[in-house]
Amino acid sequence: MEALYGGLFLTGIGLALGAFALARYLKVYAVMDLVWPLGILLGTWGLALFSGIDHPRDGIVLVAVGFWAIRLSLHLCKDRILPRREDPRYANLVARWGAQAPRNFLFLFFLQIPLAGVFLVPLGIALANPAPLGVVDFLALVLALVALGGEALADRQLAGFRSNPDNANGVCREGLWRYSRHPNYFFEWLYWWVYVLLSHGSASFGWSLTGPLIMYLFLRYITGIPPAEYSSLKRRGAAYADYQRCTSPFFPWKPKANDSQ
Repeated sequence: MEALYGGLFLTGIGLALGAFALARYLKVYAVMDLVWPLGILLGTWGLALFSGIDHPRDGIVLVAVGFWAIRLSLHLCKDRILPRREDPRYANLVARWGAQAPRNFLFLFFLQIPLAGVFLVPLGIALANPAPLGVVDFLALVLALVALGGEALADRQLAGFRSNPDNANGVCREGLWRYSRHPNYFFEWLYWWVYVLLSHGSASFGWSLTGPLIMYLFLRYITGIPPAEYSSLKRRGAAYADYQRCTSPFFPWKPKANDSQ
């Protein structure tokens, strides 16, 4: 087991360094967001191969994490990396840090490794779950489809809104964005409940809750909503402030009556 963890750590270091080098070459620090899903994907496969893929649930876990990591990575490449369009959150950090930005971002790239390790906990529990397949596993598959589909739909709706030049300074209130200011974050959080369901019956079931719990804390209070809304308020001003007054920040809900749409 020590050899496995050591190998995963070295793989993570190599992934972070490679991503940092690519970010410097492209001048887009949003490349950092690839380290997390790809690191979790590689880590999950490492855990599965080490312990042996000998239970039908292992296949469910590997397929679910594979679709999640590949979809998210492709979206990041299409939305940020290939067009070399920096994430506003990172652009603000570059402006704030100045000449120290490369050094500070290198630390953030490496920070993705322990973060990925934290989210390998519920995945590892699901992989090691000896309980027979049942209805709960079927519900996990349904939830995975809903979460991944919802996140993909939210990303597509936002991309469609942004593709219209007339919306350059506007706020997307179309589709899912009418009911939540961050529906993509909501469905990302929802996705991590998949592994809670797949861990049902395991003696370590309680630890599987670290996935959705930590994801919610990060998205709602740390790396997700706060910097994203700071950037949106800075660029869109009163229009976004009105959107904040009308629309739920995270959980989809009916907008308030003073919604301008």
